[in-house]
Amino acid sequence: MKDNGHQILNEFLNYVRNERGYSIHTIKAYKHDLELFMNFIQNYDQSFLSDFKKIDRQSIRHYLGKEYEDGHTSKTVARRLSSIKSLFKYLVQAEILHDNPAIHIQTPKIQKRIPTFIPSNKIDELMNMPDTSTLIGSRDKAILELFYATGIRLSELAGLNIGSVNPSEKILKVLGKGNKERLVPFGNPAKFALEAYIHKKGHSWVSPYEMPLFTGRGESRISVRTIQQRIKIYLSVILGGVDGASPHTLRHTFGTHLLDNDADIRSIQELLGHSSISSTQIYTKVNPKKMKEIYKDAHPHGS
Repeated sequence: MKDNGHQILNEFLNYVRNERGYSIHTIKAYKHDLELFMNFIQNYDQSFLSDFKKIDRQSIRHYLGKEYEDGHTSKTVARRLSSIKSLFKYLVQAEILHDNPAIHIQTPKIQKRIPTFIPSNKIDELMNMPDTSTLIGSRDKAILELFYATGIRLSELAGLNIGSVNPSEKILKVLGKGNKERLVPFGNPAKFALEAYIHKKGHSWVSPYEMPLFTGRGESRISVRTIQQRIKIYLSVILGGVDGASPHTLRHTFGTHLLDNDADIRSIQELLGHSSISSTQIYTKVNPKKMKEIYKDAHPHGS
């Protein structure tokens, strides 16, 4: 990659880090995708990297075609195109380019899978699985209850501190994607499970606010990997196998059960922290019958 390509990529990554506040994970994904694209461009026509104005729709389409030839899925190709579009949008905004060659390239259609969720009649069985006479079992029950009560993401749960919880109001302060903060309510089952775990550790709600809520061995913050492994143990029993036995299944269950109980889809979007309603609409595919009932009850000519 030519120095000009390196410079432009670094400027873009600094922009999304400092100006847009994107997460480390997102920045790494951008860096990976765009380095692959620039390596292709260097082989395609080395002069393009010293003059980005030469990169046109045709060269971008050739790159996407190569990605398909290399066996990548539509989901991967769509993500790589999204990264390229973000780069060129930035270059136009920064007045480095006048035209965006990626703007009219159509994003590949991705077939959204209907998410796995836990049936309502299995929730009590799931919550009673951890051995709460032990510290690990008490922690696992609190994690299961909080996942189901709030629908938060795995990374969001791992990042919680004592100060993230308002036990009297039963409100959770969550730091989500793009460092966006949102407030999520929870009920008594999660509150009681959290308090039982905290007391078993010898702490309370007045412990230092920056203390991790969930810990591994000792007082160090629990790792994402540990949460995944523990959740998999319980869900694989409930689901009859490892397919769908992940923390994300509890997030899907949260959204599905809210819809089943007549929650407004915009409210579900807000609670899940989805930036776009399109991400939330997957739950309408889980229960199309329920959506028809909501329509019939809410629309003047729905009957």
